[in-house]
Amino acid sequence: MSTKLKLYLGRKVIDSLHKSTKFSPSQLQPLIQIGNSQENGHKIELNLPLNLLETQLGVTNITEILKIKPDDIIKNIHLIKDRANRKISFEIDTKIFMKDVLENCAQPDLNFKPKNIVVEYSSPNIAKPFHLGHLRSTIIGNFISNLNKFLKNKVTRINYLGDWGTQFGFIKVGVDDLQYTPEVIQKDPLKLLYQSYVHANNLADKDPNILEKAKAEFAKLENGSEEDLKHWRDYMSYTKTELQDTYNRIGVSFDEYNYESDYSAKDIQEVVDVLRKKNIVHKDKQGKEVALINERNITLVKSDGTTLYLTRDIAAAFDRFKKYKFDRMYYVVENGQNDHFHALKSIIHKMDMPWSDRLTHVKFGRIRGMSTRKGTAVFLKDILDECRDIMIKRQVESPTTKVPISDDNTADILGVSCVIINDLKQRRQKDYDFDWDRVLQVRKSHHPSIFVCCPFPTAFTNTFWKKNSGAVSAPECVPEILQEPEVVILLKELAKFHDVFNHISKALKLLQIKGMSPEVASQRLLLFVTARNVLKNGMSILGITPLNEM
Repeated sequence: MSTKLKLYLGRKVIDSLHKSTKFSPSQLQPLIQIGNSQENGHKIELNLPLNLLETQLGVTNITEILKIKPDDIIKNIHLIKDRANRKISFEIDTKIFMKDVLENCAQPDLNFKPKNIVVEYSSPNIAKPFHLGHLRSTIIGNFISNLNKFLKNKVTRINYLGDWGTQFGFIKVGVDDLQYTPEVIQKDPLKLLYQSYVHANNLADKDPNILEKAKAEFAKLENGSEEDLKHWRDYMSYTKTELQDTYNRIGVSFDEYNYESDYSAKDIQEVVDVLRKKNIVHKDKQGKEVALINERNITLVKSDGTTLYLTRDIAAAFDRFKKYKFDRMYYVVENGQNDHFHALKSIIHKMDMPWSDRLTHVKFGRIRGMSTRKGTAVFLKDILDECRDIMIKRQVESPTTKVPISDDNTADILGVSCVIINDLKQRRQKDYDFDWDRVLQVRKSHHPSIFVCCPFPTAFTNTFWKKNSGAVSAPECVPEILQEPEVVILLKELAKFHDVFNHISKALKLLQIKGMSPEVASQRLLLFVTARNVLKNGMSILGITPLNEM
């Protein structure tokens, strides 16, 4: 439903209160709710809860509101004395509500100024395959970005790659010890570079000198060693190519790729100077420059002059605010980094930056036990490959499969959607156990099920329309033609923008198009086209790719 009806009610309420109120219709509009279908049958009622009216807008006397006279839009007004929630109910003319939903429902009718939103998510490390630890960040960050884009905000999606730090030193040490030449690495770069990293870490467990050697390699890189810079650029190129394949597969894109290396010691000197000038940092006994946050010393510059992840994040935040003037900057990073982002905000606040409160850490729990069914590998590619293969098998076994069995793309989209839906079902800040049976759950009684969510909405586009005997969706709504009770029920659900699956399924069975007159067929098709668009929008916001058929 568009905001027009709610704003109309808001103006009516404000007019009834005369000069005793100072709020606007746009402030009242979010408080108005669509009545429950089971409570009011086929009537259309918009409710104004009194507890929200009092706590959010300070209105306690509702006598004048109840005296609002019915008109062409408002048919009746009464007070619902529910124990849990007393509310003023406005009965709305069904035809006007119907036109409003069917002609305005698919796109948001917003009543606020768009904001500049920056979302940093995914953020894997170079020279490593896409690890499942980055999966939740990618799914949740993509959802936040999609939702803000749908709300007409200006969204900048940033992938901040970890390409700097001692990890590079470990990779270089491993490559040298395993004697991998550039020619050998090019044959399977991510696999061999990751093996080198793991190998060096295993060596470090036995020999503490390996850590110092890795640190020395990174120091050479940060100080501009041409040989190390060449290796680093090669590793970056290999990583970005493989990452792009993964992102294309799961339907994720970015506006910018940022790198830790964008903010090396030389580049962030200005930020460090401000920290020193404002006495936010001081040198400890080891020669490190540290900031005192919650009675803890947080290192920002090491004794050898090299920078840390936190220092580079501070420089990145300054750079992004200068570039985007963001209203909100979201960091989609797991719970374990909570202290890091608390320190980031605290230090920027100490630097007297008024935008420090615009930084938001979106925390999430980890996925436990995520591996293939054989218990091997923890990389996303392996999980997605197995999901795809299982979906191919089910397509072969299903008598209703519409797409060619050789069409691996459909099975791959279904498999990817399984993984996305399973993750979004979980409580965001809690760890959860990866369960193959739940991921691949396909019974129609389970609404997160992939067979309901993925192919159903856009099936209206091809399969459903093929059966409607040439009917064309009407360009505008004629409420007099849509008189069935099922129409009102479905419209209420479309207006809520959720929980539409059951009512769409029921309406599809009862409201035939084939064999009906052109006038009736076109109006019913308009109803289902609107339902499809609502579902498609919801799926797209979640990051799920709609299918035409399966």
